[in-house]
Amino acid sequence: MERTRWLNVVILMCLFAVCCGRELNVKRKGHLADYNHTLATTLVEYASAVYISDMTELFTWTCPRCDDLTEGFEVIELIVDVQHCLQGFVGVARDLNAIVIAFRGTQERSIPNWIEDLHWKQLDLNYPGMPDAMVHHGFYFAYHNTTVRPGVVNAVKRAKELYGNIDIMVTGHSMGGAMAAFCGLDLTVNHETGNVQVVTFGQPRIGNAAFVSYYSQLVPNTIRVTNGHDIVPHLPPYYPHFSQKTYHHFPREVWLYNIGFGSWAYTVEKVCDGSGEDPTCSRSVSGNSISEHLAYYGVKMGGENTCKVIMDPRLAMYSTEDFEGNFILSRDPFASVVKATTEPNVPSDVI
Repeated sequence: MERTRWLNVVILMCLFAVCCGRELNVKRKGHLADYNHTLATTLVEYASAVYISDMTELFTWTCPRCDDLTEGFEVIELIVDVQHCLQGFVGVARDLNAIVIAFRGTQERSIPNWIEDLHWKQLDLNYPGMPDAMVHHGFYFAYHNTTVRPGVVNAVKRAKELYGNIDIMVTGHSMGGAMAAFCGLDLTVNHETGNVQVVTFGQPRIGNAAFVSYYSQLVPNTIRVTNGHDIVPHLPPYYPHFSQKTYHHFPREVWLYNIGFGSWAYTVEKVCDGSGEDPTCSRSVSGNSISEHLAYYGVKMGGENTCKVIMDPRLAMYSTEDFEGNFILSRDPFASVVKATTEPNVPSDVI
């Protein structure tokens, strides 16, 4: 009887906290990022192209998603972590006068299981050098503890040697957006790169409020695009009245949503406040759509439902491989590479 009474007290206290608690105001210094529609619609094409599994087409920038606003992009390094099903590239976009870094997200076939797993991810890793800042180890390790990070850092160093101190733009969709955020923070903090801009699409939450405060101060030029009822930005869950123990988004969100019907429908691009958890943006609707996770600005996101890659054997001359089969394709952007069209007598390898 006594045990039941105490249980009821605990439940009432929790309900009181939920009903009467106040949301945490994340500490933020400096300006909020300005939203640039043209830049966002350009970077979303890079975030889409990085899903391509044909390494020859991607490395030579001749893939079906490698035209339109990204035409003329020069890949410097293509990093493929076969062991962990990760992929990214670093190159130079002359029209943007910037180094562009893009990370692949979760493959489409794995998305339902990955989303289910996002519901239960715990804040279980203290971010190095940031007191009280916590993240999930899976998000952190995907960038920091794989072949991705050294490949990216080396490519950025090479690009700066070739092109000077130009801007760096980091992008990615879904899990790739989480990796892009960690990359932008890493380049700023550990490699003293002061001109980093991050734009992500359909990114999950990656850390707690303390982490967001640090991130917002260190990488203020960040835009996080969400789309309609896309489920992934709603995960892992946010509990506003238990703010110290919950995940929290960093600013600045731009929420895309449709209004009207049929031929009268159009997309609104709402620039949200500086909290990272603006209740009038994507948090104002339920996150229940996978289909809206797989298209941003009308651009298809996601890949061929597999972690396997296809590569012309002639690209071996550009490849460095480790003992686990992970590899990096690296090139001098001023030198020509093999043509993407594979001759009939030169079969492509599947890895």
